[in-house]
Amino acid sequence: MPFPESLTLDPSPAASSGSPIVDPRHRETPYADALERHAERAPIQLMVPGHGGTGRGLSARLAEFLGERVLQLDVPMLLERIDLGEDSPLSQALNLAADAWGARRTWFLTGGASQANRVAALAVRGLGPGILSQRSAHSSFSDGVLTAGLTPSFVLPSVDARHGIAHGVSPAALDEAMTSAARDGHAASAVYIVSPSYFGAVADIAGLAEVSHAHGAPLIVDGAWGPHFGFHPDLPESPTRLGADLVVSSTHKLAGSLTQSAMLHLGDGPFADRLEPLVERAVTLTASTSSSALLQASLDIARHSLMTGEHHIGQSIAAAESFRDALREDPRFAVLSDGFDAFEDIVAVDPLRVPIDVSATGVSGHWLRQRLIERDGIYFEMSTATSLVALIGAGTTPDLATAHRALVAAVDSADAHAERTAGDAAGFPALPPSGPLRILPRDAFFSATELVPAAEAVGRISADTLAAYPPGIPNVIPGEQITAETVAFLQAVAVSPSGYVRGAVDAQVSRFRVTREV
Repeated sequence: MPFPESLTLDPSPAASSGSPIVDPRHRETPYADALERHAERAPIQLMVPGHGGTGRGLSARLAEFLGERVLQLDVPMLLERIDLGEDSPLSQALNLAADAWGARRTWFLTGGASQANRVAALAVRGLGPGILSQRSAHSSFSDGVLTAGLTPSFVLPSVDARHGIAHGVSPAALDEAMTSAARDGHAASAVYIVSPSYFGAVADIAGLAEVSHAHGAPLIVDGAWGPHFGFHPDLPESPTRLGADLVVSSTHKLAGSLTQSAMLHLGDGPFADRLEPLVERAVTLTASTSSSALLQASLDIARHSLMTGEHHIGQSIAAAESFRDALREDPRFAVLSDGFDAFEDIVAVDPLRVPIDVSATGVSGHWLRQRLIERDGIYFEMSTATSLVALIGAGTTPDLATAHRALVAAVDSADAHAERTAGDAAGFPALPPSGPLRILPRDAFFSATELVPAAEAVGRISADTLAAYPPGIPNVIPGEQITAETVAFLQAVAVSPSGYVRGAVDAQVSRFRVTREV
């Protein structure tokens, strides 16, 4: 299917205005505007940062690289008419962001969604020691569990064994896991799930919130990959509007802010009064006292762009669908999300993610991704042995026609002919159950440790988190007992052509870091 010429961005005022907005304040960028007013005064800065807001002297190379305008806008915290006071431009920007995502309150974060995950873990420790987490949680949340001294229990996501992909958790699976944890004396004071997945699978947030609340626990949603949700009729809804209590939003990933900027949203649910001061204190604990004005301004502008850019987001969705249609016409490719209805935990798909099954091409996704980078300068977001994932930022229309032609050419090339190997994740052994949690992750992490051969690690307590890719689910965390099945699985993945073990002491997983026995 040809790619329509109309999928280039339309710069006309009518196009950029988007759909009507209830609150006209969303056409403003109060924090970004305040930085611009400050720069226009051409102040003499006898304060940090050291570049002084100019491109002279030692700052000349930096100004040449970034432009002097960036240095003028790069101001420190605690300035009148920028971020001081209850109704400061920063406060106004935060209130607008909360309204845009349907939150009771929003925090701008300059430490990425990783900071948001740690904040969430620290905050919910104030509600109790137990946390029920989706096993495929991001490592930054595991870091937060460790730091906060939480006692974790887990619910496994559904797994596409053929492609080595972890999806999400259904309300029924969550209810069963919470009931089981309570029966075993590990009742959860909070729940943590991931939606959407790296591959664009969206879980039933409303159903998960209902189950979590019925068990007396708030629902944390790692929505890092869905910051654009809720800003177009063809996108899934914002999790905060579906009952989530805390939502991690990696705004830079698909919503247009600068790298390392993120937001954390507090829902207006039954736990909001208790969570708000806990989150506020956790943000203070984890935030820099020199937070980047540039990153925060980019968050303010990203919110404005999403709220006023429905037309552009629609163009992005249309471009992604044309890409999928073109792939479907070639029997060597398939769109993985076309088969997501086989998984009961998936209720929707992010249309701005295009996960491509390349297994029928005879070459691995890893090889294709690297070949496209080296030969064509085309960067797909990620690859597995059997897939490539394309990510289209909300409101952008990258040259997908060229990407499609390059993908086909790579598969048809002589290099691909020479590289024909199945590289199929289906050859991995079955995912083993985790061993029992013997001590708290925090205690294991800070214990005296030693390195032992793999054969001697069985029965010992791990001091590390180890996760085999694919599918990327942590197989062992600090405090868990290492089992023979886990050792065999990790080593089998490590020696496969397309797998590796994150957190391993060595590439072959021949040794394990364990707590020292007394």
